[in-house]
Amino acid sequence: MSIGKVVLGTMAGLTIGAIGGILFAPKKGSKTRKDIMHKGDGYWHKLKTEKAKKSAEKEVEKAKGKYDDAKKEVKNMATEIKHSAS
Repeated sequence: MSIGKVVLGTMAGLTIGAIGGILFAPKKGSKTRKDIMHKGDGYWHKLKTEKAKKSAEKEVEKAKGKYDDAKKEVKNMATEIKHSAS
């Protein structure tokens, strides 16, 4: 069995166990549903934040690459100008 399948199975089991524990907890149903919604909103916000962070990091890396390319180009042009002026 691959690592991915083990991780997926573990995550599914944990999720099902957590949901079952919440649903059978000795709380009023409306309170339990409110708690579930609150936790779901928290996870959703965290997921969106992580996705935005990764996207921003990717864009920063692209910008760094473009900056480095432009810097090299300017150095090459400066060298050419120096040689042509000599």
